[in-house]
Amino acid sequence: MFYILTGIILLIVLLAAGRSFVQANPAKLAQNIRILGGVLLLILAAVFALGGRYALAIPAFGFGISLLGLAGIRRLSGGYNPRKTSGQRSRVRTAMVEMELDHDSGDMAGTVLAGGFQGRYLSDLSDEELHAFWKETSQDEQSRKLVEAYLDRRLSGWREHFQADGTEGQGSAASTGPMTDEEAYQILGLSPDAGDAEIRAAHRRLMMRVHPDQGGSGFLAAKINEAKDTLLRRH
Repeated sequence: MFYILTGIILLIVLLAAGRSFVQANPAKLAQNIRILGGVLLLILAAVFALGGRYALAIPAFGFGISLLGLAGIRRLSGGYNPRKTSGQRSRVRTAMVEMELDHDSGDMAGTVLAGGFQGRYLSDLSDEELHAFWKETSQDEQSRKLVEAYLDRRLSGWREHFQADGTEGQGSAASTGPMTDEEAYQILGLSPDAGDAEIRAAHRRLMMRVHPDQGGSGFLAAKINEAKDTLLRRH
């Protein structure tokens, strides 16, 4: 019975390892092999202990813990998050609103800089108040586009509702001049000492969040492209 149980455990682990081998990249595969090996040794240690073979259980347990390591233990216990990043945020500022984009979740948060709702967070505004603020942005096209990018994420079908009463004068595109390095770093969520590789990586990561083909904002995508071009040109 002992050998049958051990054989079944080995078969399950080998099947899981085979699946990981097919799907994983080389770096992830090496990590998964270590974790699977550690788990196998811990299971064998438990089986040996149940069978009273403590002379085999103790070293198997020790080797299993050694193979798993701290990261493997955290992953098995649920405390490991392979997608966890440094929590970078991008910031885009116009005349009437400042918007932040979380790189990890893609969530947007904004602060009103001018108008009747000055100093308030967009998340604290009701749908009616957002409608009113959207009307206020009619004289600054960049602010309006930024607010619309936020509305696209917060309120589905807002365009039909907000624009039902007709389009107020939307003004002309406010020219703010060439983007500065400081603005570009804020948009990409980078520090001024970032290199070309970091700039390109931040650009790719953000475009996956805001590209119009992914349901994102054309205005934000244009700003992110401009930020990348500005910094790479300087470099």
